[in-house]
Amino acid sequence: MSYLIRVSLPDTPGSLGELAEAFGMIDADIRSVDIVETTTDGFVTDDIVVELPTGTLVDALITAAGSLDGVEVDSIRPFTGRVDRRGQIEMLARIAQVTHDVAAAAAELVAVLPQAMTSSWAVVVRETGAGLVRVTGSQAAPEDDGSTPTLVDVTSARILHPETDTWVPEAWWILDTTLAISPLTGTDLVLVIGRIGGPDFLASEVSQISDLGHIIGAMLR
Repeated sequence: MSYLIRVSLPDTPGSLGELAEAFGMIDADIRSVDIVETTTDGFVTDDIVVELPTGTLVDALITAAGSLDGVEVDSIRPFTGRVDRRGQIEMLARIAQVTHDVAAAAAELVAVLPQAMTSSWAVVVRETGAGLVRVTGSQAAPEDDGSTPTLVDVTSARILHPETDTWVPEAWWILDTTLAISPLTGTDLVLVIGRIGGPDFLASEVSQISDLGHIIGAMLR
């Protein structure tokens, strides 16, 4: 079974190699590695997709990572496929071909983002005078409950919080889902990305979502 493990490790030569060696000791196969964020205090956050052999418990990954100095596991969860942030380029090319069809462009967007942003699902909604209506959602997105909530305080990309963003449909929060949102700038469309069970979206990820919102918004205007 494959897992996505988010780890913080020293930003020094050889640290990732040591982690790979530790995973190799339990016969874990690294399928992809993606640098999510580099901090000013000498650490880097990586998303690593690892496949474990049958019968090996996921705790073995945590133990292997924890055996190395300076390595901390932020989160671990099942994940199918590989992290594919480069797939966003192909997505943008496909959207460029269907800018006349907003529904088709939105479908391309939500199909790619779960893998590209190591998230669980994505939806695109439209702001109307009567509230938000769903345009499309990825395969694992919560079902549309037919509600039309009123969007509040979303002028730029940011993380949503259950304590303050009370307009968010309850179905989006299920299973301890972490949410990020971004307007598709210059349009009436809004992108929402959900990550079931966390981890929280980092500032670098919110910035990336913001950039996508600006680019795709410009393409669809």
